[in-house]
Amino acid sequence: MTIDWDWFPDHRDDLVRLTVDHLSTAIPSVLFGLLIALPLAVVAHRVRPLRGLLLGLSNVLFTIPSIAIFVLLLPVTGLTRTTAITGLTIYTLVVLLRNTVEGLDSVPTKVREASKAMGTRPLRTLLTVELPLAFPVIMAGVRVATVMAISLVSVASYIGYGGLGQLFTDGFQRNYPTPVVAGVALSLLLALVADAVLVTVQWLCTPWLRRRA
Repeated sequence: MTIDWDWFPDHRDDLVRLTVDHLSTAIPSVLFGLLIALPLAVVAHRVRPLRGLLLGLSNVLFTIPSIAIFVLLLPVTGLTRTTAITGLTIYTLVVLLRNTVEGLDSVPTKVREASKAMGTRPLRTLLTVELPLAFPVIMAGVRVATVMAISLVSVASYIGYGGLGQLFTDGFQRNYPTPVVAGVALSLLLALVADAVLVTVQWLCTPWLRRRA
């Protein structure tokens, strides 16, 4: 396989544009998935009969092939970025929901009881005690979901919003490996940078873990 290195400077603007387009699809997917997963996880954690239903439903959605999700959404949202973001949000939801539930489950019962004994309302306990203690586990899910979303954005090239995935399509159609290599390298770099940013955010938001270390 021969790489045309002169191709890279000639297509620098296109690479920047596609990278920004890639991120503008992946990042909202994770954010929307987290916004949906948080309240569902609280319900699943506190209402045990609904736990299996919610987790099972998210697992079923995860088994649907990504292209099939985009096809099912097309009659509703059309060939728009909304279709790509909605499909990817469904995929991130299963990881975020399960990790958030596990994070809430990991909070020691004695901590909840102590908060209740102090007269703290349930909502305040959730916001000031349970979620902060569950934060490391939740962030582990966010990291996995973010890397997964970045990798799956390329599939959305089927509907014209695949970001760096367009390089794969172009390279395969012309039997020209250089765009494919560029797309793979940039996707991998985005995933590594995003994961490093999230690790830094977690480190900054958990000073009690730093002190313990």
